[in-house]
Amino acid sequence: MKNLEQLHRRTFLKSSIVAGVGMTLGLPSYGQSLAEGKRVGIIGLDTSHSLAFTKVLNGNKGNESYNGYHVIAAYPYGSKTIASSADRIPDYIDKIKEYNVSITSSIQELLGKVDVVLLETNDGRLHLEQAMEVFKSGKRVFIDKPVAASLEDAIAIFDAAKKYNVPVFSASSLRYIKGIEKLKGKIIVGADTYSPASLEPTHPDLYWYGIHGVETLFTALGPGCVSVTRTHTPYTDIVTGIWEDGKVGTFRGARSGDSGFGGTVFTDKGAIVLGPYGGYEPLLKEITIFFETGVVPVQPEETLEILAFMTAADESKNKGGKSIKLADVMKKAR
Repeated sequence: MKNLEQLHRRTFLKSSIVAGVGMTLGLPSYGQSLAEGKRVGIIGLDTSHSLAFTKVLNGNKGNESYNGYHVIAAYPYGSKTIASSADRIPDYIDKIKEYNVSITSSIQELLGKVDVVLLETNDGRLHLEQAMEVFKSGKRVFIDKPVAASLEDAIAIFDAAKKYNVPVFSASSLRYIKGIEKLKGKIIVGADTYSPASLEPTHPDLYWYGIHGVETLFTALGPGCVSVTRTHTPYTDIVTGIWEDGKVGTFRGARSGDSGFGGTVFTDKGAIVLGPYGGYEPLLKEITIFFETGVVPVQPEETLEILAFMTAADESKNKGGKSIKLADVMKKAR
């Protein structure tokens, strides 16, 4: 990629300012591991993301936009108990082999073949256990949404990343929805976002799919949410967050029909419409820059706040729509 070093430095400076961290050797304090090559390994073939990411990376191996990273090996598991995920694995094994990807019998075998890791397992309950194996190897890893199936596990993942000095980040591809780029230089006063929000009994309500629209909301408003209230019906959730600077953000999650992805951001220059969805490519470009540099584009503090927002939404639902403070949720989880 042209001017790659300058791009990396700009990315790092932005992430450092947001997180309030200092610059040490051009990397975050817990990001000193190195990517020795361009070989990508995938953990989890129970999600369409695994095939979609492989198709993009392996189909663009010579494209500078992806810095030469390509998938060479995959460990298939992956959920073994969520039928909608586990039932995909045999077919996805066959399909991913068409991209010259070898199948390994364990995560340890995978780690011996690759330089960096995409942890794609659809079942967030497995992420802590699987991520620990990667951290111990010292390899950089992207963890797909949700970073975990509980706020407690997410905290443990980021704590372990610091312990093993390995950079990690997690994000939904909806962080890069079309229209987000128009917010630069604007004063944001509020936002409304929406996405599908189908439920999975093994995960907190919004963790499974509503996270897409919630992450769009946080991309627009940034961290700093203080409290959350939730209105819940059999068809829809509306979650309202109050930010510390007075901004108000709402997320609408639909459990049926084709709601699509999008939103509206209110600025000092007028309303900006978000959408449509821009595909996986913008996220994959950020992931390969992260693999190349170790610079984390989404800070752990923001990812944890997103999960705290969704956890607080569950608590608000359980308490009949009562306002829940995120600080109380974080304190309880820690």
